[in-house]
Amino acid sequence: MSSIRRRSSRRRIALATTGMAVCLALTASACNDGDSDDNAQPTEEATAGENRELQDLLDNLPFDFDLDAWLEGGWENWDEETWLREIGEFVNPIIEGLWDADRMGDAQDPDQSIDDGSIDEDANAPDSDDPLDDRGVTDLEPTPVEADAVPTPYTDNGAPIGKVFFDSPEGPMVCSGTVVTDPNAPGKSNLVATAGHCVHAGTGGGWYRNLSFVPAYNNEGLPPEQAEDPANGDSVFPYGIYWANYVSTTQYWIDNGTTTGGEGAHGDFAIMSVEPEDGSGLSLEETVGSAVDINFDAPAVSGLGTVSLYGFPAADPYDGVLMYRCTDTPGRLSIDASMPVMYWAGCTMTGGSSGGPWLRQGDNGQAELISINSIGPLESTWLAGPRLDTEARGVFDHVSSQNS
Repeated sequence: MSSIRRRSSRRRIALATTGMAVCLALTASACNDGDSDDNAQPTEEATAGENRELQDLLDNLPFDFDLDAWLEGGWENWDEETWLREIGEFVNPIIEGLWDADRMGDAQDPDQSIDDGSIDEDANAPDSDDPLDDRGVTDLEPTPVEADAVPTPYTDNGAPIGKVFFDSPEGPMVCSGTVVTDPNAPGKSNLVATAGHCVHAGTGGGWYRNLSFVPAYNNEGLPPEQAEDPANGDSVFPYGIYWANYVSTTQYWIDNGTTTGGEGAHGDFAIMSVEPEDGSGLSLEETVGSAVDINFDAPAVSGLGTVSLYGFPAADPYDGVLMYRCTDTPGRLSIDASMPVMYWAGCTMTGGSSGGPWLRQGDNGQAELISINSIGPLESTWLAGPRLDTEARGVFDHVSSQNS
């Protein structure tokens, strides 16, 4: 039986706003000098104020919400009338011990696919130096690129990248995510970038439940039977488990997102603010030792160069316990010509890699995130992700502002 910890919560809302292979080693070391006062406990007055904020949120929901019943298993009720969907309705109380290694191993990948026979490719599409000119353009389908396993330990080679776990009506699910820098908390970010379809079901659905993030999941690359053994928890989640306390995705995804056909994929982006399950005071970035900048003003596709895609593929032929990456030069993919173009690149990673980062070398020589894994074909020969533009920046800025 999982233990329950009632924790304070801020109001949670979903924002509505309209060459050479790059081998990106994401090296990190945990930071804790023992002299920081970050572990100081909140005062009684502060805790009472935060509890009032939580109660205000619950009182404003359009139906009765019993927090104790939720914590005791009421989150399994997926009645359409109580599926939290709208702005201000995200609730994610920590249930300690819910996500152990065994339950993580049971999590399935969300099926997010498209029939590539329905894509209208243009072999003569001209290149452009202006990202606006990329809209509505679809290049030839990329050649498949075989995914390579990322070297272990991930604490040395991919510390900011991890797994996103959540519960859906179909049961426990898994995606990928990345620790990203927060301008409102320099060096102390608690922000994670992932896909919109990993936090919200899109049109006709609502927020998923028990959203959590595990950086450097299965750090030593244990085989499935060992990675799913609760006795190996220290290796499976070396930096601990982090629960989302604030989440935002694009209104475009909420209004249009579907599991097949690619609808909503142009806005398939989300940001989570997280906190540690164990209540420790250090930020996620301090604990992991690194975070990645997001570039919301990347060049046109013709100027992107080589990009590396990361994730934890879980559907056949992968088993979800190892991190992989593909390196390719992206092309353009357009499903909705009114939206910023999507990128597509050759990659054999399957479901479970959704939400994983697209990283390129920025002008400062450091890795920067320009997209996330969103959709792929049934044959798993390529992956596509949205260009992060005005609406994605609005989502990020909104969540970041809640921590300032």
